[in-house]
Amino acid sequence: MTKKSNPELDLSDVDHRVGKPVGGGQLWDPCSASDIRRWVMAMDNPNPLHWDEEFARASRYGGIIAPQSIAVALDYGHGAAPACVGRIPGSHLIFGGEEWWFYGTPVRPGDKLFQDRRFHDYKVADTSFAGPTMFSRGDTVHRNQHGALVARERSTAIRYLAEEANKRGKYENQLGEIKRWTADELTEIDALRHEWLLTTRSGISPHFDEVKVGDTLPRRVLGPHTIASFTTEYRAFLFNIWGTFEWVAPDGVDDPWVNQDPGWVDGFGFDEEGARIDPRLRDGLYVGPSRGHIDADKAGEVGMARAYGYGATMGAWCTDYLANWAGNDGMVRHIKSDFRTPAFEGDVTYFDAEVIDKQTDTTWGVPLVQVKLRLTNQDSGVLVSSTAEIELPH
Repeated sequence: MTKKSNPELDLSDVDHRVGKPVGGGQLWDPCSASDIRRWVMAMDNPNPLHWDEEFARASRYGGIIAPQSIAVALDYGHGAAPACVGRIPGSHLIFGGEEWWFYGTPVRPGDKLFQDRRFHDYKVADTSFAGPTMFSRGDTVHRNQHGALVARERSTAIRYLAEEANKRGKYENQLGEIKRWTADELTEIDALRHEWLLTTRSGISPHFDEVKVGDTLPRRVLGPHTIASFTTEYRAFLFNIWGTFEWVAPDGVDDPWVNQDPGWVDGFGFDEEGARIDPRLRDGLYVGPSRGHIDADKAGEVGMARAYGYGATMGAWCTDYLANWAGNDGMVRHIKSDFRTPAFEGDVTYFDAEVIDKQTDTTWGVPLVQVKLRLTNQDSGVLVSSTAEIELPH
């Protein structure tokens, strides 16, 4: 009897790219006020500083500014492009986490962000989800048209063999039927959402001296998540709108990995040449690696039980939730978020956070409050675990 060999990832096109700058997409147009409004609408972030012209003009900013999370919406590929480098045949990708550093330069209507990208490193581990699984990291530096540093990101991609994940069916075994919410439950969710948005609407920042270790932040809820909400989120990432970007490559790099095929399974790739005539052939809601987010059948082909949300969206939720608490005179300086499980169709997401430390001497040159944030679903399953350092007025 022949012993069945274990599946393996083909990393022959990955190793030689480690540590090298890579290319990707660059948006043609500056960020508009409508782009900002579309983004906060998709993230269900009702902070009036980002959409209400009268409110924003009366603020210290004198007009609408984008939330801190906007950098990922003005990037290509949900910010994960430099973590998805090299062709791995038969693979798929989900997001594993993000780490962000912010430098105090707000994005305003009319600004344009430029990105420098580098494939940082990877490791391979055996997981119950898909067997041999790559955890790869990539770095992106975001600067505006004046060269001012806006943010840095380190993204983590999880790359795995879709066939193996589909055979193991981890999420399908864990999930039951889509949750059907009663009218009373939905009323309770709406009341909690409304209560949270009132706590941050004024933009008044807590003072560093007033905040104490052990303080909890107001609870937030998102959802129930639906195909409509996932679609709204995807369309707020500007790169997926027809004709919005060009391919760019760093100078002096041989084979800089600009728009090559990462090895997606059949039915999940783009037709770059065909899209010159029919742009729908690279529209991620219809074709490409993101189609499983809104198509339960396609989700099943890559190991997911049903339609599911976006990693970059969860990262943005975390950043903006904390930035809203920090108010108009505060900001998130650093946040590291580990993604544990997606937000599935029918679920809701709860935000619970606690102050765990106060730091007076920091590398940022200002005192910082450290906050631990967890995102969970209605069954207490953890979606995201984040730790952030937040600047407050002092």
